[in-house]
Parts: sequence; structure tokens; C-alpha cells
Amino acid sequence: MELTRKEFLKAGAAITAGAFVLGGTGTEKAFASNAPPIILSKRIGEKTSICAYCAGGCGIVVNANGNNVISIEGDPDHPINRGALCSKAQSLYQIRTVDGKTNPRRITRVLYRAPGSAGWQEKSWDWALEEIAKRIKKTRDANFIEKDKDGITVNRTEAIAQLGGSAHDNEEAYLITKMNRGLGLVYTETQARI
Repeated sequence: MELTRKEFLKAGAAITAGAFVLGGTGTEKAFASNAPPIILSKRIGEKTSICAYCAGGCGIVVNANGNNVISIEGDPDHPINRGALCSKAQSLYQIRTVDGKTNPRRITRVLYRAPGSAGWQEKSWDWALEEIAKRIKKTRDANFIEKDKDGITVNRTEAIAQLGGSAHDNEEAYLITKMNRGLGLVYTETQARI
């Protein structure tokens, strides 16, 4: 069966309408008459953010009450997605909350597994940041190249690489690049170009 574009759009609209009328949207419980109203005592309002799932950098709008995310939807003013979201981005809400409760599988603390260990240890954020800085410095110092084989000063390290996300704006990318060049990194790239 061959459909024209117009017939395809009509069929899609009919199927969508039928799903809402016959099957519901899955939000009936939230809007049932016996459900308690959502009272926003400490509303942050609508804050814009960026989807974390892929390199697209789509804009989202997040509504929250304190630490509870109420809704996440596409940002209609964002130039990349103009309010549309893929199926992965539509599930962003579940990163924080599942069925109205905090997602028990969401990692909110630093977990560290020592070399050769089978178990994870909980560490502080301060410990993690300091450990990352130590390891970067150790790797840089151990693999720093002051002069190349021809005696030309190069001051670089080829043992560390950096890959940035496409959600970084120009200013963030500029600062990341300045930091990388200050460390002597040669291999620095952004996910948007790959």
C-alpha cells in the first residue's frame, strides 16, 4: 500500500487521537480527582537546560519543586530541537524520578573501584576531584615532551586526550581548550565534529 505524505499525516493523527481516546496517556493517575494537588511551596519555575543523552544538544525545560522534578519537556525556543524531543529525551524525567519517587538506580555519589578490587567504595566529591587532578598531573609529568626529535621546543603531552560534548557553548569550549593547551594536550576534540 502506497501512501501520500498527506494520507500518512492523516493516518498518524488518527492513530494518535485513538491512542489518547481509547488507551489514555498514562497520566490519568496524576490528574485523577482523588489525587492530591501538587502544591509548589518552593517552585524554581521553568529553567532551561540541555539534554544529556547524545551529541545533539537539544534544549529542555525543567520544572521542579525543591528537589522533586515535576516535568521535563522540549524547549520551543531552542534553535536545535524547537520543542521536539526524541524518545530518549522524553524519558529524562526518569533519571531523577520514577513513578513519583526518587529513582533508586540514580547514582548521586562518587563510587570508586580500586585496581584489582571487585567492590565499589563510596568516596567524597572532594576526594574524587583531588584524585583526578593528581592523576592528570602524574600522567602529564611522566609523559611531557619538551623538545621533539629535531630539537624544536614543543612542550606537550601525548598521553592525555580530551573529548568535549556538543552541548558546550562557545565560551565553555574556549575555556576547555585554553585549559587543555595550558596542560600541553595535543589531542583535544569535540563530539560535535566527530
